Amino acid sequence: MTAISDTARATRRLSLRNINFALVIFVVLYAAIVVLQPNYLDAALFMNFLRRAAPLIILASGQLYVILSGGFDLSMGAVVTLVVLAASMLIGGDPEMTWVVIASLYAMGLAVGLANGFIVSFLKVPSIIATLGTMLLVNGLALAWSGGAPRGDLPDNFRNLGRLVLKDVPLVGSLPIAVLILVVVTLLAWWGLHATAYGKRLLAVGDNPRAAELAGVPVKPTRISAFVISALSAVTAGILIGGFSGVSVNAGRGLELQAIAACVIGGALLLGGRGTVVGALFGALSLFALFTLLNLLGLPQALRDSLQGVILIAAVGASVLRHRRST
Repeated sequence: MTAISDTARATRRLSLRNINFALVIFVVLYAAIVVLQPNYLDAALFMNFLRRAAPLIILASGQLYVILSGGFDLSMGAVVTLVVLAASMLIGGDPEMTWVVIASLYAMGLAVGLANGFIVSFLKVPSIIATLGTMLLVNGLALAWSGGAPRGDLPDNFRNLGRLVLKDVPLVGSLPIAVLILVVVTLLAWWGLHATAYGKRLLAVGDNPRAAELAGVPVKPTRISAFVISALSAVTAGILIGGFSGVSVNAGRGLELQAIAACVIGGALLLGGRGTVVGALFGALSLFALFTLLNLLGLPQALRDSLQGVILIAAVGASVLRHRRST
């Protein structure tokens, strides 16, 4: 009887560990939203919810790569702001310039990611310090370039990436282009992390970089590529935010912390080596559902910002507890 009961308890603990609590949190929060606004059960409104959440999910997917490598990327929000301001000024309302400028934006993101990766990998600067410096630098350059105020214009073919909705789509009725982009980016992030040798190397580096190096894993290139992926995801999110919301000097404000919180809520360990793209996805959805719920309740922005800080602290605490239990 004792052996059977011990086995049953172990099975229950294993099943609880397999539950994605970010999914549970999202379902509970979305249910609360539906109670306040029943029309959120409509497929079209849920698609609109996903469209607005798409930038945060994409940011969380990119941030996850850096967290799994044992670091942080605090420059994501600054890259988003740079993308929005640079796009408006470089395109200047000319639709023929859109795709050339988008390619230039990804080149900027690549440069930021490489700079972060090289500083962390070769200069041995802690990622939180290196990316904080990059955040201040990129924000300063963006504001100096724009004069501290929105300039230029975004043409329709750029803005459609964030706001265009396909009509009469089977099953869902309407399908935003941003949701299609989200699906593609999320699938690529899942494939890169969970279906390639690179993903295994990334987890090994985050779990124990010295052991990974002794095992022949290229630690420095792996870390650099994680920062590049994070920066490119920030460019993609910035394009969607610019398309959906227009030009703003605060387009990326606070998004880096939201992305980190989403990853931790989704089960990623801040010390690296453990986390999933699916967990980051539902962590971002949970966070965005919470923000939506607070908006529906009419709470002021200051209170929402304070609550975001509480969530981040709680998520970090939960991550530390999970790590202690696992070890």
